[in-house]
Amino acid sequence: MQREIALTDTPNIDEIHFRTIDTEALLTPERAAHAPRILLLYGSLRERSFSRLMTEEAARVLTRLGAETRTFCPSGLPLPDDAEPDHPKVQELRDLVTWSEGMVWCSPERHGAMTGIMKAQIDWIPLSIGAVRPAQGKTLAVMQVSGGSQSFNAVNQLRILGRWMRLLTIPNQASTPKAFLEFDEAGRMKPSPFYDRMVDVMEELMKFTLLTRDNKSYLVQRYSERKESAEELSKRVNQKAI
Repeated sequence: MQREIALTDTPNIDEIHFRTIDTEALLTPERAAHAPRILLLYGSLRERSFSRLMTEEAARVLTRLGAETRTFCPSGLPLPDDAEPDHPKVQELRDLVTWSEGMVWCSPERHGAMTGIMKAQIDWIPLSIGAVRPAQGKTLAVMQVSGGSQSFNAVNQLRILGRWMRLLTIPNQASTPKAFLEFDEAGRMKPSPFYDRMVDVMEELMKFTLLTRDNKSYLVQRYSERKESAEELSKRVNQKAI
C-alpha cells in the first residue's frame, strides 16, 4: 500500500529566506547592449602550438558571431603557490576572468591528460575573492587537440574543473585528433568536420552566453547563501583550514 506524504511539509526550511521561482527575473532581464565578452585560454607554449592556433580560429568565429574576445598568453605565468597573487601575470589573468562573461578552454592532451600549463591557469583563478566568486555563472566551452587518435580525456577533465569553478559549461565540445594534419603552414585550420565542430561549439557558446549573462546573478542565487550574511559567507569560503 502506497504511503501518502505531505508534499508541502518542509519544517527544516527557513521561510524568511525561501523563495519561489521569479519567472520575471529569470526570463525577462534587462538586456546589456555591449558585445558578449569571451576570454580564451590555451595550454601550450610551443612556437607552433596547436591549442593556440585552434583558440585563434575560435576567436575569429566568435568575432564573426558578435563577441568581443581576449586571449591570455600563459608565458611567464608562475606555478601556483610559487608567487604571490599580485604577480603581474596572475593579476592579468584574474582581471581578464573578471572582465569576461564566458570562456573557452583549449588544451593539448599530454600523457592522457590536460597539460600542466592549462591546469596552472585554472588554478590561479580563485574560487572566491571575499564573498564574490569571479567565475560563477559564466559560460564555458571546452576543446582539446591531440597528437594521436581522437580522445576526450582533456575535455572531460576540463568539464570537471568547469563545474568545480561553478561555470555554466555548454553541452557541446571539440576534440581534434592528429592536429598536425589539421593546420596549414600559415597556422590556419583546414576545412574539415573538426573545423565545423569548432564552429558549432562557438555558436552554442554565444547562444548560452546571451541567454544567461544578463540574469547570472539570479541564476546563481542560492537559498543556503541567503541564510548567511556576506561576512559569514566570506569567512566560510575563505577558510584556510578545514
